[in-house]
Amino acid sequence: MTELDNIFAQWNARIAPPDAAAAARAKARWDGIAKPLNGLGKLETAIERIAGLTGDARVSIDRRAVAVLCADNGIVAEGVTQTDASVTAVMAERIAQHRSSVCLMAQAAHADVFAYDLGMKTRADGVINLHVSNGTANMAKGPAMTREQALEAIRNGVQIADALAAKGYRILVTGEMGIGNTSTSAACASVLLDLPVDAVTGRGAGLSDEGLSKKRAAIARAIAVNRPDPSDAFDTLSKVGGYDLAGLAGLYIGAALHRIPILIDGLPSSVAALIASRLVPNCTAAMLASHCSAEPVARAILDALGLDAILFADMKLGEGTGAVCMLPLLDLALAVYDGSVSFAETGIAQYVPQKGDAR
Repeated sequence: MTELDNIFAQWNARIAPPDAAAAARAKARWDGIAKPLNGLGKLETAIERIAGLTGDARVSIDRRAVAVLCADNGIVAEGVTQTDASVTAVMAERIAQHRSSVCLMAQAAHADVFAYDLGMKTRADGVINLHVSNGTANMAKGPAMTREQALEAIRNGVQIADALAAKGYRILVTGEMGIGNTSTSAACASVLLDLPVDAVTGRGAGLSDEGLSKKRAAIARAIAVNRPDPSDAFDTLSKVGGYDLAGLAGLYIGAALHRIPILIDGLPSSVAALIASRLVPNCTAAMLASHCSAEPVARAILDALGLDAILFADMKLGEGTGAVCMLPLLDLALAVYDGSVSFAETGIAQYVPQKGDAR
């Protein structure tokens, strides 16, 4: 076993398996509420998963944090985006100032937002410094980053989880900001899921037909030049990924180490979740899928993770906006879970599961 393998194996061993008894108690609570069995569908399952993760059927997500990881991507030099890399720093600063889309949504959802610089070309005021380098290299011409840089970014993501856990946050939301990161995400997805580049590559923030063709060609070149190993998620990440993806992978691992549920957002966030699950399989227990992105490969990634999205709204904004939408839904589910009367209290006979019931 290499030193790198040993690092991932140690993290995997430290992650406690879900508490089946706590999850069962949560299911029994749902089934005892005076309503049809599985009446709230996937929302019930989400609460049960959180109970199993935390080991407590008394589910609380009262303190929530959105971690937006920001980084630049060298592939932008290939003309794969509508805007240039300067937009990353502009938007990161707006996030740090609590003026971006995700910040406004998070305020309504009672969540705190933090922006982190994992590798921006230009620094931004108020963004927490976890800088690895000034953006990745152009993956169409060689590896996006060194293996040492990729590991540093992953460790920085774990560090973010450590800090948020120490502050008492009980649920985390993943977000990202980095011009060009749908290209790195598509490249990683193509390799790890063994899918054609054209099948996994979408228009990102809004490319023309010509722009989409250029993006697909650049991703295909990157894969051909670097020849990432489909069986090695770390190799794939370092060669055709980005610092934001690496940091998010670490964030998933860190959340699982602290038994904190973490919400997956859109394409980059879900690709990072896939990478994390390949590196540290036990961390998947902490993940909850929020929505299915409008990007073409989004559903295939969630299928590979064995997770079901709850929202299907064709969202593609990023920043964590889709995942933040899950917080009010979880609050609504918990209102029923915590406050509803039981069959016993109403005198109504409890429903009995029938053949064909969803659960």
